[in-house]
Amino acid sequence: MDAYGHVNNVVFLRYLEEARIDFLFRPEKDFKQGSVVARHEIDYRRQLVHRHKPVDIELWVTEIRAASFTITYEVKDPDEVYVTASTVIVPFDFEAQRPRRLTAEEREFLAEYRDDEKEGAVAA
Repeated sequence: MDAYGHVNNVVFLRYLEEARIDFLFRPEKDFKQGSVVARHEIDYRRQLVHRHKPVDIELWVTEIRAASFTITYEVKDPDEVYVTASTVIVPFDFEAQRPRRLTAEEREFLAEYRDDEKEGAVAA
């Protein structure tokens, strides 16, 4: 919470990170080979006042390229959207210190959640 009593913009980045990690590192599928954030885009729609009740985050994949993918999010309650955002993620080879292409398994996993109209959204 910041001086104005609402959730600070930096905290929203943490919320997105937690949802993204929960999504990408599920026990049945994960990105163990590594990935890095290349870009964030956030639109703050409404003020979220500090509270003890959790806020929902829905996420889905909106773009899959050879060496990157985009996750889109909504931070919301059933009747309010506080933030819409997207993150471009690049698969990364940490040993070689360079970007890499998505593996076939990663592409298949991401495709399950691909939806430009958000029907494939995942709640976090």
